[in-house]
Amino acid sequence: MMSVAQQTGGSRTEARLLSAILIVAICLTLAPVLRLFVEGVTDQGSPSLTLMRDVLTQPSTLSALKHSLVTAGFGTLVSLVLGAAFAFLVALTDLRAKAALVFCLMIPMMIPPQITALSWTQIMGPSSVLLKTLGIAPPLGAPQPLYSPEGIILLLGIQHMSIIFLTLRAGLRSIPQDVVEAARISGARGLRTWWQVVMPLTLPSLAAGTAITFVTALGNFGIPAMLGIPAGYVTLPTLVYQKLAGMGTTVLAEVSVLAMLIGAVAVAGILLQRLCQSRQKLHLVGSTSRPLALPLGAARLPVEIVLWAVVFAILVLPMFGLLATSLVPAYGVTLRFDTVTLASWYEVLFRQPVTSRAFANSFGLAAGASAVLAAICLPLAWLMERRKTRLARLFDSLLDLPYALPGVVLSIAMILLLIKLPFTEATLYGTIWIIFLAYLARFFAVMFRPVQASLKQFDPAMDEAAQSVGASLYRRLRDVIFPLSAPAAAAGAILVFLTAFNELTVSALLWSSGTETLGVVIFNLDDSGETGMASALAMTIVFVVIVLMALIQLFSRRFPKGVVPWQT
Repeated sequence: MMSVAQQTGGSRTEARLLSAILIVAICLTLAPVLRLFVEGVTDQGSPSLTLMRDVLTQPSTLSALKHSLVTAGFGTLVSLVLGAAFAFLVALTDLRAKAALVFCLMIPMMIPPQITALSWTQIMGPSSVLLKTLGIAPPLGAPQPLYSPEGIILLLGIQHMSIIFLTLRAGLRSIPQDVVEAARISGARGLRTWWQVVMPLTLPSLAAGTAITFVTALGNFGIPAMLGIPAGYVTLPTLVYQKLAGMGTTVLAEVSVLAMLIGAVAVAGILLQRLCQSRQKLHLVGSTSRPLALPLGAARLPVEIVLWAVVFAILVLPMFGLLATSLVPAYGVTLRFDTVTLASWYEVLFRQPVTSRAFANSFGLAAGASAVLAAICLPLAWLMERRKTRLARLFDSLLDLPYALPGVVLSIAMILLLIKLPFTEATLYGTIWIIFLAYLARFFAVMFRPVQASLKQFDPAMDEAAQSVGASLYRRLRDVIFPLSAPAAAAGAILVFLTAFNELTVSALLWSSGTETLGVVIFNLDDSGETGMASALAMTIVFVVIVLMALIQLFSRRFPKGVVPWQT
């Protein structure tokens, strides 16, 4: 057995390590948010609400707020209808090819929003190459229907339906077969079983997915920028972008107030979700090893046809439009054998140095963020579970804030924090390091929460046994804790990498010449009228994402259970 001195020494080592990692984590995640708040409520260093009042009462602010609430709200409704329908049918019925269906439904979430917007504009409007090829294009001069609030709402709904699908499906899969069987014995049949038994049990998951979807749609920059700016329809994220792009850092105080407004609406959505969950008093008991599989009978084939038709319409058809545009010499030219060309592909992939630079930047930032977050979150989650200090509990309660806040809000916060480093004249603004630190803050919760959840199920007796035979803290972390939490960390790393690789919302305000990411390059190409090259680069990224997801799926059987986020 260990001596008292060994126990005391080990405890002190744990406390010191926890304090050190917590300080790093707080500086990464909460310091930017605090700096944003200070900027919004002060004027030249003195407390003042005058600037906040002036900015919030401007007509442009009120109009952008209204537009954001309308597009995010109705976009969430579209996501709710699509995601919930797929979740109920995939999780509760005996549909065939469920794994393939789930894989396809995950792709829209992994494709950047600016590519979603670009692909849809290629299959609608008078200049659509695909519609011209089919001979059904509207006459020249007809408006592009997606350059409208309705277009933004539709694409926001499609982009974020995967969030509703995943959260609701997880709740549905936890409902045991025995619960429905008991309801049937009591006389419940058909829709009554679904409405009175299944729905109440899944309301927490539905509320959580809806709130996350609303917050994500509110902070979406790519879709409102590419569809709203040409139509003069400005949301809060695009208003912040236009002000900062037009006047630079001279308007930091003003845009910080706008960022706080976006953050306040986002936090209100999260608080509403938590309120709904706290009022839900239903609990499941017993085994969930037998998930529901309600037979569809004769309706199975028609339901499968409808589901795959929806997948084709929201995923495959826009990709065809994008591909067709990338293969013609100019946007609007009909695709024929004599007009097919790979000039746009060659130009953007082999002659434009910005593309290779953006690929290197995006890959390095995504891989680096995944590795650093795994190195921080693994020991931090374990130490916080062992030593529940006040500081640790406070950090745990505020950790989700940087992820809940829209990306443009976090970008403004990082600029305010790093435009001038403390006690020096140096700055990280305009360097790739500010984007990297923003990614660490943005995706910290994505890595931390799965690891924390896995360690809550960890039997402390294993660590105590290693400690009793004299294993040091670092030896226990290496040989006991890290191997057991590795699957959860791998799942978080996969999500961080795939999301950060195509990220635009955060980097749109932080990039400079030489630090472009892939999302920024596509946005700039389309904005400058180089639609063919933008489409070619977008298709390249889509191929990369699908190949990465397919490789992960192919080798998923070799991974521990829970590593692949979209696995059934």
